[in-house]
Amino acid sequence: MVASGAPVIASEAPEKERARAYAALSGSSLAPGSARALVRAALAEWTGLQLPGAEHLTDRLADDAMLVVSELVTNAVVHAGTDVELECRLEADDNDTAALVVEVSDHHPSRAPRGGEPETPHDIPEYGRGLRLVGALAEAWGITYRTGRKTVWARLPAGVCAAAEQIEAYAGEHALARGLRVAEILAPEPPHGQDDREGDRGRRRSGRGGNEPPDEHALREAREVRDADDPGGSPDLRDWHDLRDWRDRYEDCDGRDGRDGAWLGRGALSFLAEASDLLAGQLDEDLVAALAGQLIVPRLADWCAVWLEDEATGGGWGGGAGAGGPRLARVWHGSENRIEELRRALEKDAPHPSDPLGSGPVDYPWPGEALGDEPGEPGSALAYRLVAGGRPLGTLVIGRSGAAGFPDEITGLAEDLSRRVALAIGAARQYARQATISAVLQRGLLPGAVAEIPGVRSALVYEPCDKGGPSGDFYDLFPAGDGRWCFAVGDVQGKGPEAAVVIGLARPWLRLLAREGYRVADVLDRLNQLLLDDATEAADAAARALVAAGARPTPPGDGPQTRFLSLLYGELVPFDGGVRCTVASAGHPLPLLLGTGGEVHTAAQPQTLLGVVEDATYTSETFELRSGDTLLCVTDGVTERRSGSRQFDDGDGLATALAGCAGLDAELIAERIRRLVHEFGARPPADDLALLVLQAD
Repeated sequence: MVASGAPVIASEAPEKERARAYAALSGSSLAPGSARALVRAALAEWTGLQLPGAEHLTDRLADDAMLVVSELVTNAVVHAGTDVELECRLEADDNDTAALVVEVSDHHPSRAPRGGEPETPHDIPEYGRGLRLVGALAEAWGITYRTGRKTVWARLPAGVCAAAEQIEAYAGEHALARGLRVAEILAPEPPHGQDDREGDRGRRRSGRGGNEPPDEHALREAREVRDADDPGGSPDLRDWHDLRDWRDRYEDCDGRDGRDGAWLGRGALSFLAEASDLLAGQLDEDLVAALAGQLIVPRLADWCAVWLEDEATGGGWGGGAGAGGPRLARVWHGSENRIEELRRALEKDAPHPSDPLGSGPVDYPWPGEALGDEPGEPGSALAYRLVAGGRPLGTLVIGRSGAAGFPDEITGLAEDLSRRVALAIGAARQYARQATISAVLQRGLLPGAVAEIPGVRSALVYEPCDKGGPSGDFYDLFPAGDGRWCFAVGDVQGKGPEAAVVIGLARPWLRLLAREGYRVADVLDRLNQLLLDDATEAADAAARALVAAGARPTPPGDGPQTRFLSLLYGELVPFDGGVRCTVASAGHPLPLLLGTGGEVHTAAQPQTLLGVVEDATYTSETFELRSGDTLLCVTDGVTERRSGSRQFDDGDGLATALAGCAGLDAELIAERIRRLVHEFGARPPADDLALLVLQAD
């Protein structure tokens, strides 16, 4: 009963153990999100199947499970650094009770999980609250050590509110509501003097002095709301401080009636974690803006808008849209028929922050007319600067109708979310910059057009594996003068900038040497020496730089990489009745010749790579392509395409595939080979793929 990410229902087990999900997760930053998705899907599946105990699964239990799973998996990844195993099961007994058990195992038992050690006030780490959070939510938890394995488990009761009972134990006998937030319990102690400031805040809200008792109407109102939220009753409100604290808590949870308090306290952590996972995977800034709107509305605000700054202007805010100012990238409203009118109003009034790098909220004019409000109808709007890496990226504006405005919890949560939105926008822009540079570089490394050769049909397939960086494969097909055309298919060691350097060196030299009239073998001889000379110069320059900097000698293997490549290079000379072809292979997959009768054989001899052996001498083979004959040239992305332990060219697989293409024209042959390569493995190719088909008319 083992799965890699999908819930597993063990139908052959006893009924009380039937609801079980298991996954093995890699020890990376993606593990917490994958774990939450697994548990969420498992709970939904168990409920749908009506398994024993599933009737006790509630939304609140699901929220608790998300927090516990996220914290335990994060602890395992951060502090153990190994792969993680997650098991979640629903245990039901004969007494009509059930519990959800979560177990997270890692393979580094010498490292204890982070528990209740003291934390520095107001220095909250990004990786969670440790086992204090688990202890507040679970009815029981513990750690089990086995040989080479450590398991941290938590048992969450289904159908009862154990979290509230734990919170009351933390808060003591004067807790005034079972909705006391987990976030409050787990927060670090405030620094000295903050309690006084909190008291001042309560007095400002109430309009009374700190020792003045409330009037009877306020006390009766508080009790009515308390009883509606907690039918079981809470301790009596014995003095004004209790009433002030209770009202502050519920006013902060929701500016209107306080019924979002439980979500803000317990769901906010999960909300931010899920939002981070969702935003982190986006590589387009406009999509990030769109997701931000859907995350905020209607949970935190009635509407929101995202302005993005043009990187070229560096944050110019004068003049609004279209005049070098920010661009209104996204507007979202809970009522879709208000979006366009709101957009038109907001486009006329872009935010003008006094502090371009400040992330805290500032007031923004309320666009009441665009929202259909009556004159004087109240509303509140706040603007948050989106700043990442010290660079202003835009502004997030949220709005909520009504006189109450935004409570402190909402503004704080929105500020936390705005930071995550800013980081996602910054990452998307960085990716876009890198993709643009790579695309420009890639265009410069490949020919703008493939030459047309009299009497020859050609077809090309070129698929780089990494869409965001320069490929290690390259090709060329160009006229060399005197009735000659030359072609090349090559594969450079590595990818990215190092590969780009070698391609930028090799392809122009190929063209230059060919047009100077050098024979095929002589071109390879000279290109081999050129690569060796360039590598020597690069190594000497690196050594001189180290000596000048006073650094220690570079260990073997850590210096500049040796620049070598495999290359298939040839020359075509059309004549009446066919094409004369001269070809040489330097460490490259050999070209295959397909005859009109379906016979296939290699058309060159294997030789050493370019840029490896000093004074290497290369040879070439010459043959004729008659009408219908086809020459296939590929890179190792074709021959070494993997499916498990097998490769595409095992047992002359490429030759067999080519033989099945007899009678097809060049384009159909190229497309068929490409399709067969893709279909060979279940996963997409892990290497660049290039193939060139040349067919005599």
